[in-house]
Amino acid sequence: MGIFARLLALLLALCVLDARAQPALLDEGTEQLRLAPHLQYAVDPEGRADATTMLARVGRGEFAPLPDGNTTLGFSEGAYWFHAELFNSRANLQRWLLVLHYPLLDNVDIYLRYPDGRVEHFASGDSVPFSARSIRYRHPNFWVDLPTRTRVELLVRVSSRSSLQVPLALYSPTAFAELERDSQLGIGIFYGILVALFFYNLVLWLSLRDASHFWYMLHVSAFGLVMLCLNGLAFEYLWPNSPWLANHAIPLSMALSQVAMHQFCRVFLELPERQPRANVASLAIIAFYLLMGVASLIVEYRTVVKPLTLAVFPGALFIVFITVTAIRRGYTPAKVFLAAWGFLLAGTALYASVSFGLLQKGFLTEYGIQIGSALEMILLSFALAYRYARLRGENERLVREHNEQLERHVARRTSELSMALEQLAEANQRLRESNRRDALTGLFNRRHFRDVFEHQMHHAAEHRQPLGVLLIDLDHFKLVNDTHGHLAGDECLRWLGRVLTESLSVHGALLARFGGEEFVAVVPDTEGERLMQLAEQLRVRICSEPVRYAGNNIGISASIGTFVMRPGTGIGVDDALHRADDALYAAKGGGRNRVHAAAD
Repeated sequence: MGIFARLLALLLALCVLDARAQPALLDEGTEQLRLAPHLQYAVDPEGRADATTMLARVGRGEFAPLPDGNTTLGFSEGAYWFHAELFNSRANLQRWLLVLHYPLLDNVDIYLRYPDGRVEHFASGDSVPFSARSIRYRHPNFWVDLPTRTRVELLVRVSSRSSLQVPLALYSPTAFAELERDSQLGIGIFYGILVALFFYNLVLWLSLRDASHFWYMLHVSAFGLVMLCLNGLAFEYLWPNSPWLANHAIPLSMALSQVAMHQFCRVFLELPERQPRANVASLAIIAFYLLMGVASLIVEYRTVVKPLTLAVFPGALFIVFITVTAIRRGYTPAKVFLAAWGFLLAGTALYASVSFGLLQKGFLTEYGIQIGSALEMILLSFALAYRYARLRGENERLVREHNEQLERHVARRTSELSMALEQLAEANQRLRESNRRDALTGLFNRRHFRDVFEHQMHHAAEHRQPLGVLLIDLDHFKLVNDTHGHLAGDECLRWLGRVLTESLSVHGALLARFGGEEFVAVVPDTEGERLMQLAEQLRVRICSEPVRYAGNNIGISASIGTFVMRPGTGIGVDDALHRADDALYAAKGGGRNRVHAAAD
């Protein structure tokens, strides 16, 4: 029976030894080592146990392996203890840097027990001044001495009112320098983007006084402060000697960031006018975050941070909902806004999921919020530019409509107050019209044509539209006059004026008699083959329909020169007419009764 009891005790001891994680081996090829696979842990619910007690529990095998090697434990009460055995086989490197890659821990205590029983203790975390850290670095860190070929026990105690994450790693000095270089480059790029966007929108706000740019700047600033706190940079550079600020700045900056974000949404999506009910809900959310911001200064940290973190999800979904609603109601700038918000939502969701222990800490989950927020703020800047352009166009339209309404009102009042002068006004109108019209054909005369043509050129340049110019000349018109008389020639000119009006007025053409038997037409927004088709159809009709006068059928034909005025070329009225005239002479030189296009 005694032998059986000893065998059972030996078997239990072997089970305990087997349950322990394997020692962390630092050999010649090791420059950095993640300790998660080698850690065991135990929970101290009251947070009162000391190192001696916990080392005794290690000896009794009461520490358990990490579940799936996961060091993300969510919001937890009490203290967590972690244990690992370190074995350094490198003869030329005994000093290593132990880094805990999570800056938001209140208390981090490190105990090293050597084979001779000596125990060294180090303390860090954001509840003690930043100067307590071994080196100036945003994450808690400790220089540890690991003698060659010596087994050293590592015991870590962690407690925090925020999310508990304990990603421990050992680095050689060289490996840590390379890690810090890459990390600082990424952080520098991220904050460089935020600073550039801030000053860009500051200039726009100062010049435009658009409230959306102000709230965007506040959002960028507050979110930048949130990231400074979450990255540990605020504790390092802004308040290294104030643990109180290091803790309370996180919920305060989170609340301020959310207030600015929701207020920016209200202004950008024009909720008071477009979605009144959603606007009331948005104001309620803003009031909640303002309350949380004030409470963060007087209420216990975890009491504020947990509802703030949880509120991220419904708040984000609310913004997605009102943005989709705005898109469905035809508000085009909301499309860019939705894309921007999607990136931030994805990054924030990843980070919050790690805080609650739903996902493991990794590159994407750790830096997803920086990547997503950078993309979000860049796209939001684009959305602001798009919205400004749209508002400017809307304002121009409103001003134009207002001017038109004002002109109509003035005309109506003038008409009502000037009834006695109506006949004179009509006579003056007829006189002006006769001054603008050719007496024979009823088309515009050459002088008025130039004025209207210049106006059309400016209009086409503003709207980036081409203008098609046609110069039409009757072939052998002198022979018509000599054969049938000048009255027959006049009838041919009147007939051609009617043909031009019937054929080209439907295309909005400007028509004029340019002089003698020469006519000109300007067709808006027409170029290339379309202009040639119109000219050819016109030529065919002219030569296929005889002019009937005094019982005679007078057959006539025309040569047509065309030229396309394209926007941005700087060509004026005279140059355009010269180009069309050159094309007309080329058509005459080619045998008449044909269409010739001038080169662009």
